[in-house]
Amino acid sequence: MTWRGFILQSTVRLREGQPVVMLFGTREDGCPFIIEDDRFRPYFFIRPEDRNRMEKEDVIEVTTTELRALNGRPVLKVVAPNPRAVVSLREKVPVAFEADVRVAYRYLIDRGIRAAIEVDAEPTRSDSKLAWYRNPELKPAEFRPLLRLLSLDIETSGNAREIYSISLVSDDVDEVHIVSSAEVPGAVAHADEKTLLRSFFERLREIDPDVLLGWNVVDFDLRVIDQRAKALRVPTQFGRVPGDIYIQRDPGYTRNVRCDIPGRQVLDGIPLVRDAFIPVQDYRLETVAQTLLGRGKQIDTNVDPVAEITRLYREDPAALAAYNREDSRLVLDILKQEGLIELTIERSLLSGMPLDRVGSSIASFDRLYLPELRKRGYVAPSVGSNSIGRGVSGGAVLDSAPGFYKNVVVFDFKSLYPSLIRTFNLDPLAHALAAEDVIEAPNNARFDREPAILAGILDRFFERRASAKARGDRHGDLAIKIMMNALFGVLGASSCRFFDPSIANAITRFGQQMLQWTQERFEAAGYRVLYGDTDSLFVSVEPERSANEARETALVLREHVQHELDVRIQQQYGVESRLQLELERIYERFFQPSVRGGTQGSKKRYAGWVEGELRIVGLEAVRRDWPRITGELQRGMLTRVFQDQPLAPFVRELVKSMQAGERDHDLVIHKNLRKGSLDNYTAKASPHIVAARKAGPGVRRDIRYLMTHSGPEPLIAGRGHPEKIDYTYYLDKMLKPVAESILEPLGEDFDEIIDAVRQLSLL
Repeated sequence: MTWRGFILQSTVRLREGQPVVMLFGTREDGCPFIIEDDRFRPYFFIRPEDRNRMEKEDVIEVTTTELRALNGRPVLKVVAPNPRAVVSLREKVPVAFEADVRVAYRYLIDRGIRAAIEVDAEPTRSDSKLAWYRNPELKPAEFRPLLRLLSLDIETSGNAREIYSISLVSDDVDEVHIVSSAEVPGAVAHADEKTLLRSFFERLREIDPDVLLGWNVVDFDLRVIDQRAKALRVPTQFGRVPGDIYIQRDPGYTRNVRCDIPGRQVLDGIPLVRDAFIPVQDYRLETVAQTLLGRGKQIDTNVDPVAEITRLYREDPAALAAYNREDSRLVLDILKQEGLIELTIERSLLSGMPLDRVGSSIASFDRLYLPELRKRGYVAPSVGSNSIGRGVSGGAVLDSAPGFYKNVVVFDFKSLYPSLIRTFNLDPLAHALAAEDVIEAPNNARFDREPAILAGILDRFFERRASAKARGDRHGDLAIKIMMNALFGVLGASSCRFFDPSIANAITRFGQQMLQWTQERFEAAGYRVLYGDTDSLFVSVEPERSANEARETALVLREHVQHELDVRIQQQYGVESRLQLELERIYERFFQPSVRGGTQGSKKRYAGWVEGELRIVGLEAVRRDWPRITGELQRGMLTRVFQDQPLAPFVRELVKSMQAGERDHDLVIHKNLRKGSLDNYTAKASPHIVAARKAGPGVRRDIRYLMTHSGPEPLIAGRGHPEKIDYTYYLDKMLKPVAESILEPLGEDFDEIIDAVRQLSLL
């Protein structure tokens, strides 16, 4: 029997001291499977001179190989009895190669497998829920699964020491299980919490989802269910086979929390939305649902949700069940509408990473690069071997020319860093092999001209992305784009085994050079460059003519500059340029502010008018740490300037409504506790820290507060709005700076415009 499948989870377990590779997944017919292979043994590589250090150690064998380290020296292969032995063995030698590759990943890498497999084998045993295979032969395959999803949400007491209800929602499941001594319309009632939990685990086994979904589902819902089950001595089985769940928090900036469940995946909606670059004010379920679906939670957001949930549980359990059900439904609808599950699957198929780790760029890079490196006859260093203490430079940012303009064309290099890698063969292996005939980067790093690994990987990605675009596959397109753009970041990260600042800086310095050369070509053709940032140039083109006429000129100009750039790259480096300069858009009207309190142009901040639409980048209107009223002011003023309408009446009316107390809800300021606990803030407290401390225990990472005459006051559900709001603070610190950045280039004055309103407020 030959079948294809998708790997949900790969792991290794010790059975009588021997490692067993275990692959959980789903077949193309929808049947879950588990593959066990007890033949594989972990291995790594050492230098020949360290062979004697392995004598009398717990190894299976040490053998010579035809493989080499990146410095060209031969290596020996050390086969260990189990993963634990690898950890101790690699400490016996000063240098070890690939000693930190996870055993399950190594098993798949050696077989050229990412996430999809082909198997020609009959199950050794099976039941209605799971097909078991022992030691089958695996091949890579092309296969996109249709996964069974289940959205999960729980409602609890304020201290989470009692679970009131659990909702389970999917395409064919719509259930709420609630603790109640009486029947509850729209829910399944259970006599007590212990019975509720037993029923939950039973239903989980019956529904048998491939993926569990939720909002903060790992750090709250699953953690609380596990804790309460153990406290009440309810046997737990979250997975397809017995085994405890394992919850861990990733290191690094995102601090994502993951949950390993035997045979299933867990996907949290928060990182899925964030990693897809969907613009939202914050990542609370209410905010995201209202933004994307136009509906939200079924509890008034102005009341204390903790108190209201407990009240509903005691007084109106049917309403609590409806609220609980809708939270699960919102998560499922958000992920479906935005195609985030399909995007995650596509990223897994590209990189070979499990669904909950597709954002792990460094591990994804290993899964792509190590097999290709082995084909070339080389092994990679272990992580940390190349951690040279030098920084990595960023992209070029040109000086901006502040002011208002007409017909500003944005020219953009398509996938700049990947294109530079392809053009100049910027690659760890090419860098290691550089000898005589080399390409020398602007930072003096040298690269062999023989096509290396990264260029080949990217060539395939570019082809797949073009194919995805042609067939209208937006998920495939975005997944490949994310993967390609991550390659540079990986090479610039010290936690990557291939980290070398020479390589990362070669990429950024080439990028800076290309931006400079392109600016020179535009200016030599007689056009002014107003701004440039990493891969984009903003060029003023025929401001006195129509937008259509400017577009015709811009298209001709693009062809001219592209040709001259191609010629210069060929002449100076002897390579064919893979860079593509594109005409991204034309702003009919365009604005760049100056830095606050100065005349120099601000960077990474601008606005423009395109086909009747206002677009803003980096300004206060699109920053979540400024109140809504400043965004309304900025958008309103820019729209009126771009449409040649007067500003003063609009500004006066907005300020007047604020002073009259009609806009208090639009004055809320959002800030994050970036350092985690309040205990980490020891210096003079900024307003949001003061507000957070006033909020008391249980304060969330996202702080919402208002400025009052007595200082910053937090917004706490159920307490109502703080009194005595300091409108003068908002006028002088929030509205005036935003307005002046627009008014000053026009020769107008904010104080003069609002003087009548200010005088009125003093009466």
